[in-house]
Amino acid sequence: DIDRARCTPAFERQITEDLRWLGIAWDGPVRRQSEHFDSYRSALRRLDAMGLVYPASMSRRRIREHVDAAEARGEVWPRDPDGQPHYPGLERDFSKAERDVLTHSGHPYTLRLDMGKAVAAAGGDLTWRETGSGPDGARGVLKADPAGWGDVILARSDTPTSYHLSVVADDAAQKITDVVRGQDLFHATAVHRLLQQLLELPEPRYHHHELLLGPDGKKLSKTHRDRSIRAMRDAGLSRRDVLDAIEDAPRSGRVGTVSVHS
Repeated sequence: DIDRARCTPAFERQITEDLRWLGIAWDGPVRRQSEHFDSYRSALRRLDAMGLVYPASMSRRRIREHVDAAEARGEVWPRDPDGQPHYPGLERDFSKAERDVLTHSGHPYTLRLDMGKAVAAAGGDLTWRETGSGPDGARGVLKADPAGWGDVILARSDTPTSYHLSVVADDAAQKITDVVRGQDLFHATAVHRLLQQLLELPEPRYHHHELLLGPDGKKLSKTHRDRSIRAMRDAGLSRRDVLDAIEDAPRSGRVGTVSVHS
């Protein structure tokens, strides 16, 4: 629940009610990330002390303009596995005084990982153990390539963490041994392995599963107005109806099992 505007108690109650209705239980209390901001700040300070963090101020529009101009000059701009251009990193070499001006200006900024320095600091080849499969069917001991993501965001001026930073801290704090999540997060594992190495955190096993897809071939999403579990319940479907539909999905040309990270 990092995004306090979108993550409300009502949504939390709905998630837990739907999971219980499906017969999915969990051990111990649910970890709310908003209650553990101090742990993320501590991890961020450690990375900053290693010289791996810098404040960045470019908006999405400015990034797009910068990349468009570079490509118009014939440059080939690197893109991450999601197809987004790497952050230009114009602030990487700012002096402390320049960084202080940026962070005290009152304007929004992000804290980014200097990926080049971070990979060098991690040393050696990074790998992870994959018991599921990647989009290309890859499994076993896989090579991690965090550099393919460029300077990822670790925190924002109004939120002391990001998905990447919080999940590795959460998994370590909860002694997670196996992370199960969708293939849309397969490539992000490289960033998580890098952060685990830098912060000296345990390495869990990873299992990435195929996604449930809609008729258009895209993953199910509220953005596309796909039906939620609650909507299925309200329409009169039983718990068995929903579970049978999921189990039958691969045989109908759609794919998936449903799991939750950590």
